[in-house]
Amino acid sequence: MNVAILGASNKPERYSHQAVRLLAEKGHAVFPVHPALDAIDGHRVFKSLADIPDPVDTVTMYVSPAHSTGMAGAILAVRPRRVLFNPGTENQELEGTLAAAGIEIVRACTLVLLRTGQFG
Repeated sequence: MNVAILGASNKPERYSHQAVRLLAEKGHAVFPVHPALDAIDGHRVFKSLADIPDPVDTVTMYVSPAHSTGMAGAILAVRPRRVLFNPGTENQELEGTLAAAGIEIVRACTLVLLRTGQFG
């Protein structure tokens, strides 16, 4: 599965960094997204969702609601099957916009889903 990690970090203590590592360990193609980084653990980091050359199945959010409100257009443009809102990233306005476009919205922790075999 192709997974975009929106708000990926190069700091190992951050959950978004751990998600990049665990997703890759579980065999998923990872596409970390952060405008100021070039690589995370050997994975190319994309400056924006639009820069990802492959179809995106899932976007996992590690961006605060204050920063994600304006991201609807970018997410809609890549047409993911679902968007995961990790704890603390929930954004009702964005979730409503994406759901209205037929994108599955999941409020859950990516790391927990991966560790319990529920990620998909």
